[in-house]
Amino acid sequence: METGETGLLSRYPWVARRPLTVAEYHRMGEVGILAERDRVELIEGELVAMSPIGSRHAGTVNALTRLIVTAVGARAVVSVQNPIRLDDRTEPEPDIAVLKPRSDDYRQATPCPEDVLLVVEVADNSLDYDRSVKLPLFARHGIPELWIVNIVAAEVEVCRTPVGDRYTSVSRLGREGVLTLESLPGAAIPVAAVLG
Repeated sequence: METGETGLLSRYPWVARRPLTVAEYHRMGEVGILAERDRVELIEGELVAMSPIGSRHAGTVNALTRLIVTAVGARAVVSVQNPIRLDDRTEPEPDIAVLKPRSDDYRQATPCPEDVLLVVEVADNSLDYDRSVKLPLFARHGIPELWIVNIVAAEVEVCRTPVGDRYTSVSRLGREGVLTLESLPGAAIPVAAVLG
């Protein structure tokens, strides 16, 4: 599936496009136009194909999920590969989102930016997309903290303090580093445990 960036239409920015809304996107799933196997997410009104999940990616998400759940306990909800509704045209599905606790565990409504404490993207072949599309998107919507787990470089990029479409505090932690969640003091995760 083409994202529009590399397709024929990208050469013609004057061609009118008709973006999808989150409601229309969900309706496409309800009537069977989209299925879970399609692995797409809605980004600024366009359907974007998500990278296939390989064993390194899946294993890293599994390890990180276990580590975050242990570190935050009942102080947060750890949501794995589930949507966050950023606005009426954007609903990405990050690998992990750490959310403010809510009595219904988000059964009644999809989390919005004000519910999110941390978003984590695990990148092996999606690093460029995570940095150039996801990072500015999360920053623009005020997500306070983003971790990009760079499997290839064996490091985690910790992005904090969103301003506009960027994070003003970005650090890279190698295997010897320890990840801390700024909004939940005391939650500490060794990078070596994340990377395996």
